[in-house]
Amino acid sequence: MPGCLHGVLVSGTLSAFEFNPALVNYVSSCTLTKSEPVVKHMNHLKNITLVRRLAVPVAFLFSTFIALTQLSAAEKQDSPTAEANQKTELLKQFVKELVPITPGKGKFPQTFQMGSAKGDAAERPVHKVTMSDDFWMSRYEVPQNLYLAVMGNNPSRWKGPRNSAEMFDWKTANEFCRKLTTELRDAKLIAAEEEIRLPSEAEWEYCCRAGTDTEYSFGDQAQKAGDEGKLARILDEYAWHTGNAAGNDPPVGALKPNPWGLYDMHGYLWEFVSDPWHDSYQNAPEDGSVWGTVTADQPIVVRGGAWTDRYDQLRSAFRKKEAATSISPALGLRCVKAKVKKSEN
Repeated sequence: MPGCLHGVLVSGTLSAFEFNPALVNYVSSCTLTKSEPVVKHMNHLKNITLVRRLAVPVAFLFSTFIALTQLSAAEKQDSPTAEANQKTELLKQFVKELVPITPGKGKFPQTFQMGSAKGDAAERPVHKVTMSDDFWMSRYEVPQNLYLAVMGNNPSRWKGPRNSAEMFDWKTANEFCRKLTTELRDAKLIAAEEEIRLPSEAEWEYCCRAGTDTEYSFGDQAQKAGDEGKLARILDEYAWHTGNAAGNDPPVGALKPNPWGLYDMHGYLWEFVSDPWHDSYQNAPEDGSVWGTVTADQPIVVRGGAWTDRYDQLRSAFRKKEAATSISPALGLRCVKAKVKKSEN
């Protein structure tokens, strides 16, 4: 190595972005001799240039790594706050999507005829039910992002943040309602005397009918002329059923609502209600209340039909017997907000 170049290199370490005048002096001051051709000196310069070219990307990668490490640490530090904020927004959205139901006021009738003379024996006798208390019905079935925020897990088979939550039993549905009640009270989004719960069977049918007395909330017919088998092109506009569900993985509220602005009351998922199963409406209560208490081995009622079912099982009056322990990708829930009954305080 020529002495003048050695002095440049040992005098200090160059950073990737430094300019060293000594290198300029080296280029201009070194004297060539016959025994030291230009190529020899140029080789030394090439080595220096190569080192400096390598130093730039190495320094850039190192600084990028440090920045990403610091960003990752900051994200981890902020994640609990971000998660809490996201949950709060989901709770607020749930409350915003509750539909006030006020029997006897405005468009909401005080009474309705529950059941159907055209249906199965379980739908008879048709009987008059008088609704006395105001309540709020969820506009949609519980979506998966809310279920995850409240329960800490999402068991659903057909994943999607705004898809209906499924794959849990009746007991878990009630547990969700209790936990959601606590979350909403703590966030001051509902009053201390209010709760979130499953609807009674009478509340469910009252809201599904939405002031109508027809087989569906949109009329008596689900099929258009020419529809055969499971095809039901009138129903297609309002409900996911076995005739139109293939290949679809929809969010809640993708189709038309009923006259009260409630979505998927017909189809998508069967919905849990509070009532145990009875084989008929003989001696059923006429005030809209829950009929009896679910015991350990007693079946429960589910309503509305699902994407797995034919159009006739999506009628407003259709009711299905189900084990309380059943878990299915066709079973979900819709919530009610209501004042706690005095006997429950």
